[in-house]
Amino acid sequence: MRANYLFTSESVAEGHPDKVCDRISDEIVDLVYREAAKTGVNPWGVRIACETLATTNRVVIAGEVRLPPSLMKKDKDGNDVINPSKFKAAARRAIKDIGYEQDGFHWKTAKIDVLLHSQSADIAQGVDNAADQQGDEGAGDQGIMFGYACKETPDLMPAPIYYSHKILQLLAAARKKGDGEVAKLGPDAKSQVTVRYVNGKPAEVTSIVLSTQHLDESWDSKKVRAVVEPYIREALGDLPIASDCKWYINPTGKFVIGGPDGDAGLTGRKIIVDTYGGAAPHGGGAFSGKDTTKVDRSAAYAARYLAKNVVAAGLSDRCTIQLSYAIGVAQPLSIYVDLHGTGKGVTEDQVEAAIRKNMDLSPTGIRRHLDLNKPIYAKTSAYGHFGRKAGRDGSFSWERTDLVKALKEAVKVKEAA
Repeated sequence: MRANYLFTSESVAEGHPDKVCDRISDEIVDLVYREAAKTGVNPWGVRIACETLATTNRVVIAGEVRLPPSLMKKDKDGNDVINPSKFKAAARRAIKDIGYEQDGFHWKTAKIDVLLHSQSADIAQGVDNAADQQGDEGAGDQGIMFGYACKETPDLMPAPIYYSHKILQLLAAARKKGDGEVAKLGPDAKSQVTVRYVNGKPAEVTSIVLSTQHLDESWDSKKVRAVVEPYIREALGDLPIASDCKWYINPTGKFVIGGPDGDAGLTGRKIIVDTYGGAAPHGGGAFSGKDTTKVDRSAAYAARYLAKNVVAAGLSDRCTIQLSYAIGVAQPLSIYVDLHGTGKGVTEDQVEAAIRKNMDLSPTGIRRHLDLNKPIYAKTSAYGHFGRKAGRDGSFSWERTDLVKALKEAVKVKEAA
């Protein structure tokens, strides 16, 4: 491990074109879970893989679904087809909440196409038939997923992504509150923070990049910095800003045209922003728009949950966990743990054994353990899926540290054996 180095991560705001699409896709996931609960449909049977594209005053929602009857209608021939009305309404509510009321992208006037279709029978049998054969539903696809935790921040996240998110969260909250000149900022923004590490620990910020949309066309970079700098300093908190820190605030000048009007957006293009800012490996699968039979989402949540509990238990200062799956197969093909040389009297083998003992890592086991069959996903779509506070509604359950005691006891048992 290097002791002294610079590391950079970026975040994007909820109004970034790709994040608009992530939000709409996750609103669709929540809608399906909510309608299932409302109409007495078993949430374990919900299936959805929803992709969204957004551009100038246009939104296209596509993908495959297995829906409650309340989201269906009869066509002229009496066949069951998807009723687009509630999906369109969910998308408009999301766009309105983000704050888009511009000529080129407006929640009320944007044209919305719903092109969802029934789930492929071939994919369905991979999940459902495995449940018949093994007692647990099979993974919705093959793939590898990673979880990571470290002791750099209170939420056990890498410092650069933690502070990049925090800057944009504070600015969004202030913008929506509507007090003073910060209310003239637009929804679209990107941040980037470079942190100097000394002896392996975050020591100071050496560069700050922020590009934010602004609705007042008279503003220049200097004016934007005057408005946003207090929020940046508040977000960084106790992490010092280097005396020679480089500030790049709207470095290209004006940023008036933003969001999907300025650049097309797609679901799933910000997977590093969504996870660890590049400080840990990524298996490549996106989260938003997917129900939790899709291990891209549920197993990545489980891997973060386990890594966070390992670090919270004091078993190491850093932990990376990899899980791998095959479509239609319930249990993971492999579990890999790396403590990065920071283990506290334990080995990776011991931690792997403790994980296997304390959590069923089949899709069924993960969904049950983390209680994932709920409409809790829209709020994950911006500012990261990790390092957030677990909510009373069951959201961010993978951020709990309720496995600490069990992991400690399992390691002790292993040592005694």
